[in-house]
Amino acid sequence: MNASVDTVRPVPPRQLTWLRGELADWTSQGLISDEQAARISTRYRPESHHVGVGRVLLYLGGGFVGIGLIWLVAANLDQLSPLTRFVAVSAIWLALLAGAEALAARRTSPPVVGALRLLAALGFGAVVFQAAQSLQVPAFEPRLLAVWAVGALLHGYLTRAYLPFVVGVATGVAWWFTRPLWEEPSGLAVVLLLGAGAVLAASLAVLHDTRLPSFAWTWRTVGAAMALLTLFVAAIPDVGSGDLTWNAWLVAALAAAGAALVAAAVVDRSVRRLLEPAGAVVVLAVGTGLALWQTGTDTTTVDTSDWLHAAVSVGVYVVLAVALVALGTLRDHTAITWMAMAGLVVFTTFQSFAVFAPIVTGAWLFVVLGTVFLGTGFLFDRARRELTQALDPDTDPSRGADR
Repeated sequence: MNASVDTVRPVPPRQLTWLRGELADWTSQGLISDEQAARISTRYRPESHHVGVGRVLLYLGGGFVGIGLIWLVAANLDQLSPLTRFVAVSAIWLALLAGAEALAARRTSPPVVGALRLLAALGFGAVVFQAAQSLQVPAFEPRLLAVWAVGALLHGYLTRAYLPFVVGVATGVAWWFTRPLWEEPSGLAVVLLLGAGAVLAASLAVLHDTRLPSFAWTWRTVGAAMALLTLFVAAIPDVGSGDLTWNAWLVAALAAAGAALVAAAVVDRSVRRLLEPAGAVVVLAVGTGLALWQTGTDTTTVDTSDWLHAAVSVGVYVVLAVALVALGTLRDHTAITWMAMAGLVVFTTFQSFAVFAPIVTGAWLFVVLGTVFLGTGFLFDRARRELTQALDPDTDPSRGADR
């Protein structure tokens, strides 16, 4: 009996290739029959990352229409009364929300349903801003982003819909920074928020791994990006020289990150999985230390303290980038791997021109920069080889090295 459509699971192509090789080996050894191997194989299909033109156009159309609704609210629609505007925008949002779920229940094409769900998530933002406008609340208030984020996240989780979830994550991340920095912005507060965000996102990724892998993928991407940004901002000379003013929102952000970390440790006690949030905690601690490390403020001279600060910053950033490459390989998460490599290039270039340029000028600066890239490239390649060998001892680690 062939597996039904509902039981066919998408898996990464690399895992499917491995499974089929194992099935062939088990069949040749007589452990299973050809029929059993075929039945097992039909339960899995390669995970497709192909995005069709129709899907892209539907999502772009949904995004443009949703942004247009918010823009119309911002334009104030003076020809209508505030109550009429609110009722009209709310009716459009409810119609989109109900229509998307009705089409989903009828098993309509997923791209069409996804576009309508995206429209509904963006339409909810229009409802929030229209309500704020009617109540004379300034449109730049961070709490409006919080309401929008909560609504979009609820929409995404209740319907298991990915696009509303992404809208909720995007608006939630925007609120995460704007609310605590609303009163007393400072460089050290930015580092703390980035590091705490990395801990929160990494912990949420662990919590979502088993039941909502697509949501886990997004949380893991956000966590990796925030970890890279944490050390990038912390490495800027004297970023933490200003006074840090603690407020309730900053404390709440750190507490939320700690609560998510504890929840991940309770729900999933696998040491391998908990390495991710634990690593984010290390990034938070190291980033805070770098931000508090005061160096000279004279940009025309570079003393020993500046050299040491830059060297330590580059060193810890390289370690983080290599760790994220390993994570991307283990999780088959290509986005993290490319993010780590791109982040390392941008970070090293920034450090070279910002710190070393005053004393290493002209062509020598590019020689030094190229030498750093060669060294970090060697570390990346060595980490890749060792990781490949650890995952599959029978694989030649040199394969693909020169591609």
